[in-house]
Amino acid sequence: MAQHFSLAACDVVGFDLDHTLCRYNLPESARLIYNSFAQFLVREKGYDKELLTVTPEDWDFWASHGTKMLTPEALEEEYGQKEWKHFLSDSGTACRSGKYYFYDNYFDLPGALLCARVVDSLTKQNSGQKPFDFWKDIVAGIQHNYKMSAFKENCGIYFPEIKRDPGRYLHTCPESVKKWLRQLKNAGKILMLITSSHSDYCRLLCRYILGNDFEDLFDIVITNALKPGFFSHLPSQRPFRTLENDEEQEALPSLDKPGWYSQGNAVHLYELLKKMTGQPEPKVVYFGDSMHSDIFPASHYSNWETVLILEELRGDRDGKPEDAEPLEKKGKYEGPKAKPLNALSKKWGSFFIDSVSGLENTKDSLVYTWSCKRISAYSTIAIPSIEAIAELPLDYKFTRFSSNNSKTAGYYPNPPLVLLNDGMLTAK
Repeated sequence: MAQHFSLAACDVVGFDLDHTLCRYNLPESARLIYNSFAQFLVREKGYDKELLTVTPEDWDFWASHGTKMLTPEALEEEYGQKEWKHFLSDSGTACRSGKYYFYDNYFDLPGALLCARVVDSLTKQNSGQKPFDFWKDIVAGIQHNYKMSAFKENCGIYFPEIKRDPGRYLHTCPESVKKWLRQLKNAGKILMLITSSHSDYCRLLCRYILGNDFEDLFDIVITNALKPGFFSHLPSQRPFRTLENDEEQEALPSLDKPGWYSQGNAVHLYELLKKMTGQPEPKVVYFGDSMHSDIFPASHYSNWETVLILEELRGDRDGKPEDAEPLEKKGKYEGPKAKPLNALSKKWGSFFIDSVSGLENTKDSLVYTWSCKRISAYSTIAIPSIEAIAELPLDYKFTRFSSNNSKTAGYYPNPPLVLLNDGMLTAK
């Protein structure tokens, strides 16, 4: 494989929407997502009202029973010294399991905090003796707030609030990004939007961040894509569907022309891309923020180039988040103690490296985190935002992660500071 990657060499450029093209005001959106679940649990399921109160410190918690920190000894007693048998990190990427839930993006993470606080509450009420059988209530909260009809019916808290005040939760795309998208289009690239959001919510987001003419930018828009299944499922399992007034219609036996569709699969999409480009093997690059839903499946199942949007890079440099938003916009919504969610965690530590306790009389060792190893294995490159590359020429040559099996080569514009001394790290 070539050492460098260039957008100019790609025939097709695809994008995820949430946290990729559409950047959120993370402190506000995280609170909104948390509240959408917490209020459901309190009002509909009878959980303790203390779940509704969240402090700034609550957003920063570690491996724990609830939010109570687990000691290395307690971790070893519960899970053993070896890798937990239910979490097979070398088999690709984490999967959904009856034993755990994999939280890997900014939409999911508020749910992790809520689950931890539910455990705290149930432990207090039942002296830790009652089984923690609350996951079914979390699932009910997801269904109530985010079911396909929720946007149209104004169900729950999340969608009505986004509709009421989108500027509080969303960042509009900078002019540099809009110009870059038009530049790709003018260069003859096919542009695609593939999102698991439903069509009505997708339309609201795109109109706000890109303008009312956003559809002119994209040849193909796929909503309710149900990733990662979009990449891993067979066409017979996940056919494309047409849309009428945001309602899904009949299943299609194949995808014959560009347009706006729902659900679908990467196999039929790629057949259409062959027709549109006139190429037997069109080269596709896909931008996304989720390792589970975007990067791993697009790379593993479809063999696409992948660009990971990694907001942790924004908060890595000297421990200070990238100062990309106007101060007056930050001050409007963020309290004086609000901490950017992509900043370095005091309790979790670095997103990229971890300290592993040694045996008796030996020093702790630094190792690459599971996430860090997946980034270099399945991403072509990783960037903090699309804005970070929008003013580069399309033929700019990015160094790939696969170059010399490097753990740092693919980060643009700079590797995380903690990885610059990777000679001290061990590959566990």
